[in-house]
Amino acid sequence: MPNPKAQPIILSSRQQALLEQIASRTTNSYNLVTRTKLILGAARGVNNTALSQQLQLHRTRVRIWRQRWLEAQEQLTSAEAEAVSDKQLRKMMENILSDVPRPGTPKFFGVEQVVQIVALACEDPKKSQRPVSHWTPTELAQEAKKRGIVEKISPRSVGRFLKGSYSTTPSSSILVKR
Repeated sequence: MPNPKAQPIILSSRQQALLEQIASRTTNSYNLVTRTKLILGAARGVNNTALSQQLQLHRTRVRIWRQRWLEAQEQLTSAEAEAVSDKQLRKMMENILSDVPRPGTPKFFGVEQVVQIVALACEDPKKSQRPVSHWTPTELAQEAKKRGIVEKISPRSVGRFLKGSYSTTPSSSILVKR
């Protein structure tokens, strides 16, 4: 069974020039440059299978980005008709070719909160009237809530913070051996 023919992408000369600028900039992200090359290739009439091989992308990815460009083409055409600047049009194109925010919860704890929890762990628990000689993640979580550092936190999160994922100290000795 033959593959369905992909919808052609037609670019104005201005869009073509701006896409080539995006593709040639070394400061742009790899993903943005790859997606730009995908649109330029699709505008030259290259099919999705060939594009996926050239750009080392799955064919589904190629189809998704081609479709996303096609859906935004009317918006780009009207922006050109309104004579927006090249900078504005390029920004619109970059937004079209950028990732959309992914689902999931955002980071819950800020860097300041993590630093305060780690600093709390460095304090003597007796200063906080805790009946322990060493902090446990549970005790730290309770004390962080009591002090208003965080509204809620699990002992597991405290444990992750203290495990070293935020540590800036080297894992090996930095002293010179003689």
